[in-house]
Amino acid sequence: MKRSLLSLLALTSCATPSSTTAPGSDTTASQVPALPEEVRLADLRQMTFGGENAEAYWSFDGKQLSLQARHEGMGCDRIYRMEVDPASGAAAKVSPVSSGEGATTCAHFLPGDQEVIYASTHLGGAACPPKPDHSMGYVWALYDSYDVFKSNADGSGLTRLTETPGYDAEGTVCAKDGSIIFTSVRDGDLELYRMDRDGKNVKRLTNTPGYDGGAFFNADCSKIVWRASRPAPGKALDDYKSLLDKGLVRPTKLELYVANADGSEAKQITWLNGAAFAPFFHPNGRRILFSSNHGDPKGREFDIWAVDIDGANLERITHAPGFDGFPMFSPDGKWLAFSSNRATAPGKSDTNLFIARWVEDAKPVSTTTSAADRVRQDVTWLAASEREGRGIGTDGIEAAGGYIEKRFQELGLKPAGDSDSFRQAFPVVTAVKPVVGTQVRIGKTTLTGDAFSVLGFSAQQQAQGALVFANYGIVEPSLSVDDYAKLSVKGKIVVVRRFVPDTAAFADTDKQRRFGDLRYKAWQAAQRGAKALIVVDWPQAPTPTPKEWQMPPEATLPALHPEGPGDAGLPVVVVKRAALEPVWASLTKGQRVDAAVGVKLEVEQRSAFNVAGLLEAGEGKAPGVIVVGAHYDHLGFGGRGSLTPDRHEAHVGADDNASGVAGLLEIARALKERRAELKRDVLFLAFSGEESGLLGSTHFTRQRGDAGMKQVAAMLNLDMVGRLRAGGLSVLGAESASEWAPLLTRACAEARVTCNPSGDGYGPSDHSPFYASGVPVLHFFTGTHTDYHKPSDTVEGLNAVGTAQVAQVASVVALGLDGATTLTYRKVPSPTPRGDMRSFNASLGTVPDYAGPPNGLKGMLLAGVRAGGAADQAGMLRGDVLVKLGKHVIGGVEDLMFVLNASKPGETVEARVIRDGKELPLEVTFQESKRPR
Repeated sequence: MKRSLLSLLALTSCATPSSTTAPGSDTTASQVPALPEEVRLADLRQMTFGGENAEAYWSFDGKQLSLQARHEGMGCDRIYRMEVDPASGAAAKVSPVSSGEGATTCAHFLPGDQEVIYASTHLGGAACPPKPDHSMGYVWALYDSYDVFKSNADGSGLTRLTETPGYDAEGTVCAKDGSIIFTSVRDGDLELYRMDRDGKNVKRLTNTPGYDGGAFFNADCSKIVWRASRPAPGKALDDYKSLLDKGLVRPTKLELYVANADGSEAKQITWLNGAAFAPFFHPNGRRILFSSNHGDPKGREFDIWAVDIDGANLERITHAPGFDGFPMFSPDGKWLAFSSNRATAPGKSDTNLFIARWVEDAKPVSTTTSAADRVRQDVTWLAASEREGRGIGTDGIEAAGGYIEKRFQELGLKPAGDSDSFRQAFPVVTAVKPVVGTQVRIGKTTLTGDAFSVLGFSAQQQAQGALVFANYGIVEPSLSVDDYAKLSVKGKIVVVRRFVPDTAAFADTDKQRRFGDLRYKAWQAAQRGAKALIVVDWPQAPTPTPKEWQMPPEATLPALHPEGPGDAGLPVVVVKRAALEPVWASLTKGQRVDAAVGVKLEVEQRSAFNVAGLLEAGEGKAPGVIVVGAHYDHLGFGGRGSLTPDRHEAHVGADDNASGVAGLLEIARALKERRAELKRDVLFLAFSGEESGLLGSTHFTRQRGDAGMKQVAAMLNLDMVGRLRAGGLSVLGAESASEWAPLLTRACAEARVTCNPSGDGYGPSDHSPFYASGVPVLHFFTGTHTDYHKPSDTVEGLNAVGTAQVAQVASVVALGLDGATTLTYRKVPSPTPRGDMRSFNASLGTVPDYAGPPNGLKGMLLAGVRAGGAADQAGMLRGDVLVKLGKHVIGGVEDLMFVLNASKPGETVEARVIRDGKELPLEVTFQESKRPR
């Protein structure tokens, strides 16, 4: 570019242009041919001629444009509006809006097109503010006399909307209510704020050090996009703060961010390492046009680009030499207004306003596939509804495993599974079904057909005795609820209602799930000596009794979703109301009704499989293999693990964990390309059975054995890496080896990702069995969200470019394990360790092995114990089988959870474990629980 002013245009969304177009004059649009590569632009027309014109924003009726222009001899800009008929190219009348005093910027029509907003410095003086001192390099002045104003469209009726001292500018307008987002330093940093169209109810939207500005709403004002700088802690951040104190900013590195309109769920969608600015939503809300010098090594050529809101599908729109920027769609999406210095006479450097008809279905001349594109393609396939939620035992998970296997082959990985294949098989229980010997009798009536259903966690026993009604079967002192008070149920068959009472005490979802859980109701009955449990869908008055209860679809009951080893300790069945109706009055009045329940189940097993591929290191490789893992299974059609357990639909798991698999494949690609730098073999493992209790990763570690696990140098786990947000990347397990810290610092800096390292190596994901086996681990995780374990965890929520950046972090970490760096395994001491998974009150500090004890033994097998935890202090060891805790028998992980929920920190009880075939008593004192994710 020929003029430094264009740098200013490129680096500040609301710039200071000029124009030779006289106010009040008419201009005639001139047809200008678009370049052959500019296939998105048709009927290109030049609307201004000479000088500097920029930032033209459409009125809501699509018949006017607001713009900034500077006339010859003027020291600073002025706001104008232009009447325009894009379809005909008719004469365009240009009229002034601002007074011409001070500097003005960022003009937008308010809904109705009768008013405009813009920022102005005129209250600080009629003269133009002084230019910034460029002896400090390229800086932009934050004039403290800038405020946001509103006026009529003709400039009359000027009203001040912001009065806080300091810079207030860069306003933009919501089409629905006229509310305004603007940038301000009122709290000491350059942040985004939102206010009503009259300047009231100001709310801060951003909270991260750095420059946030140039925001725009999408069409329905549900989302915003803006440009931001994020100086790294240290010298860059100190320099930013020093300039800010002087009323200056150096915005030479700007990336784009998208968030909800209230600023929540903010995520970075570009990693171009240059100047990305002036973003504007495509009318479909899924794509964004913006200006950038991306692609020019010298940073001088600026073009309009487009990118999807997940960071994928980056496309160059303009190709003219010099500057093209500030794109804005007309309200109907048919026309694009932008500024350019194309068609400029030799020796001139004018910037003019252009409009073009947008060609939506045009095919780009050239395309390149980025890491973000590949991530989205992989997640889209894995999280399609056709994959059936990738549930164990479904055709969908079989297809997903085959897809990963094919991708491993394409990437050139060597088979590392069973018998020189990519598959490492292991058995899983996919169903339990009642067989001959299962029966339910109420009074003298034996139930048949679909009148009852056996639950998958039912014990295989025969029971008979009197029925006892225990209402909802809930015991919770904190809610003053005890449905077993004054009841004697030992040796009897308990009847409870399904779900929870329709009262304020159980209004929140957490309590509904916790106390409506059928396994919880079974545990409460078993602890009191009941012989069996019958559940009926019969709400308590005054709740209306629903129509005759229908057995839910198979996938919503545990009958076809066994929960691993350990049953509930008693037979459990669900019956229809019609089965109990003849005896309901007697039962609820405490009169004797006899019954019998017998359960005999047949277990169905299928072969699940991990997918394993090996990438061998280059010359001079060091001993020890690096495992990079991610699980590819999910919840299928829901069931008990779902946070919407009564919805029978595919839980497609885009983030959990199609994102991890996509990241795994990107790491394999990156390390294959840099194989010469790789000093250790890398084993890529896509695990199955994670959602069923880490079955695939546990199988791998068990099959490899202690000796084989000693040859694993490190394990990097990607689980839920699809929603990287402004808060950064969580790297759990960072304390499992002291040497992780410098490796992570380097990797995160190279990928330009904010990393938050913490924690030991335990947790509810596939790294845990590795850490329990003595391997240093890292778990990359972008955080939970409201779609977690719900059908709504779809590809629409994906941050594809963020996942690609996470993959880059992990790739650099793997390359950093170069043989010269040896990780030292560390058991992290914790005086108040995180509690067992899903515990609420007391903590034992155990890490369960969800695959369960060998040889059908009842109890909970310990994969490990947390250093300093209650179990560790009591002398429990990895490999112990916990069978009793206090007065409670422990049949599996679920029983332990219920015991901990009912226990309190500081309480001391006797625990019994099986070790080397012998039962060993240990005294344990519960600690305080800290709830994990």
